[in-house]
Amino acid sequence: MTQQEVAVYKEIQKNTDMAMKAIETIAGKACDDEFSRQLSEQSIRFSEIHNEASKQLMAAKAAMYQGSALSDAMLKTGIHYNTMLNTSTGHLAELMIKGNNNGIIELEKVLKHNENAGSLPVKLARELIHFEEKNVTSLKEFL
Repeated sequence: MTQQEVAVYKEIQKNTDMAMKAIETIAGKACDDEFSRQLSEQSIRFSEIHNEASKQLMAAKAAMYQGSALSDAMLKTGIHYNTMLNTSTGHLAELMIKGNNNGIIELEKVLKHNENAGSLPVKLARELIHFEEKNVTSLKEFL
C-alpha cells in the first residue's frame, strides 16, 4: 500500500471517528425522535465506512489513525459550548450540517493532495463524501 493510499484511509478514519463522536455528544441533547433516529442511522453508516478503512489498513499492516484525547475533548467541549443556551433540534441539525461540510472539505483536500492513491481508497472516500452530502440534505429538514 502506498503512502498516498494510507493518507486517504487515515483521513477516512479521522473523518468518521469525529462524526461518530459528534453524533454521540449531540444525540444526548436531542429531543426530536425522528432527528435522533436519523443520527443513529448516520452513526451506523459512519461506523461501517470507518471499519472498511481500518480493515484495509490492517491488511496492509499500515499504521492506523490515532485520535488524541485533546482533539476528542476539544470536539466535545465545542459541542457543549455551542449548545449551552440552545439545544433546539434546528440548532443541533445546523451543527451536524457544519460538521458534515467540514468533513467533505477535508476529504476533498486529502484527495487533491494524494492524486495517485489507488482506486479503492478513492472510491471509499468518494462514498463517504456522497454520504455526507446526503446527510446535509436530509438534516436541512430539521432547521
